[in-house]
Amino acid sequence: MRTLCASTLIGEFFVIGFAGLVAMKDPDLSMTTVWTVCGIGMLVSVLLCGVITRPGGVAMGWVLQLALIASGFVVPMMFGLGLVFAALWWASVHYGRVIDAAKAAREAAAPAA
Repeated sequence: MRTLCASTLIGEFFVIGFAGLVAMKDPDLSMTTVWTVCGIGMLVSVLLCGVITRPGGVAMGWVLQLALIASGFVVPMMFGLGLVFAALWWASVHYGRVIDAAKAAREAAAPAA
């Protein structure tokens, strides 16, 4: 699960950065505000890669997904990208757990060396 979820989070890191570049074009937003918010989002996405297998890690990932979708109010294209990444996040968590369970079953069935 860790590898799949971390891959999704690193993809989000880049998407948040590119969304910051687009948001800079908005005359109502200061560059400081845009890069503070984007920097925090990018930092959170990287830090989540390290805590994804700990209790609450997946829930924090869902919070990041919701924030990514909500960023569509500033950069409208983020509504679509946020939904795509939320679907990728779900798939990463779901299939990651399936893979982890299959690995555990295979290791349990293997004779002790």
